[in-house]
Amino acid sequence: MSDVSSDANYDSGDDFLIEFLGYRFGFNAVDFEQRVSGATVRLGLIDSAELDETALADLVELASEGSIQKPRSPLGRYLVTSWDRVSLLDGESLVYWLRKLVFRGAWLDHRVKLGLLEVSWEEAIGEFSYCDPKGGATLLELAPVPSWHAVQYRPAD
Repeated sequence: MSDVSSDANYDSGDDFLIEFLGYRFGFNAVDFEQRVSGATVRLGLIDSAELDETALADLVELASEGSIQKPRSPLGRYLVTSWDRVSLLDGESLVYWLRKLVFRGAWLDHRVKLGLLEVSWEEAIGEFSYCDPKGGATLLELAPVPSWHAVQYRPAD
């Protein structure tokens, strides 16, 4: 059996070194960008992970720094000007949930890499499931996430 404690932190690079809930994760830029855009879609803040470079840079800054100092894109300007409505929704923090989903995905991927979880696609529900590699029952059901659909960014056509 692997010694999980000696390899508990996810590491795909050192472009972004972030601590969350006692874990320290290192991400390369591409990995972090993909995880942030995916988290933003999952939260419903945007419809598609297909973002231009400037919008992605704004989201990466928000997730890594907790705010956007100088917005580069219409999405970034929307987030800055609508921050009072967008940052906290029904008691849930947007920055917290962006980070949580980035870390949740990295944590799960790391456990799969260590052989502690197996992943399979459940076509019927359109979600991944994580199982004991020794054949046990599903170990982890991903908890629901809050929705930012009500304040979703909608680009002008």
